[in-house]
Amino acid sequence: MFIQTEATPNPATLKFLPGRDVMTAGTVNFPTSTAAERSPLARRLFALGGVTGIFFGSDFITVSKAGETPWDELKPAVLGAIVEHYASGEPILAEAETAAPVATTGPDSEIVEQIKELLETRVRPAVAQDGGDITFHDFEDGVVYLHMQGSCAGCPSSTATLKSGIENMLRHYIPEVTEVRAV
Repeated sequence: MFIQTEATPNPATLKFLPGRDVMTAGTVNFPTSTAAERSPLARRLFALGGVTGIFFGSDFITVSKAGETPWDELKPAVLGAIVEHYASGEPILAEAETAAPVATTGPDSEIVEQIKELLETRVRPAVAQDGGDITFHDFEDGVVYLHMQGSCAGCPSSTATLKSGIENMLRHYIPEVTEVRAV
């Protein structure tokens, strides 16, 4: 098995591309080892030590590390853990996760649908290339609240991405949007 790696804009994360599907639908974020209990692969990666977060995308795995842990020491262990996992035949997730639907009824439902559509078609594909994800959390009083995951969480350029990129785009297409904030 050949696994490619890519740097991300966040120096604390690396993107691992195993050359096969990771998630057949959606994404999953494991910000702590406790959250990883339902994923054999995430548990294996957290057990390495120095790993502070894991994110599964459609065809990639983003691993975040503690600041003091050098990538040249951690990267071979991560690669080995991913190879071992795929060789074991275990599933990525022990059980299927179903995300709770966000309420989209009431006067803002059309605006919320427009926001979600723009995020899905223009934002999420771009941030997935950098090993992350940005998902809709809420829209209230003109403010869009977004949840940043994978390499986007804690990235030094995430504020610029939110304000200069996403906020400007949403305000251009949806006049009711006045601001974008991270949750």
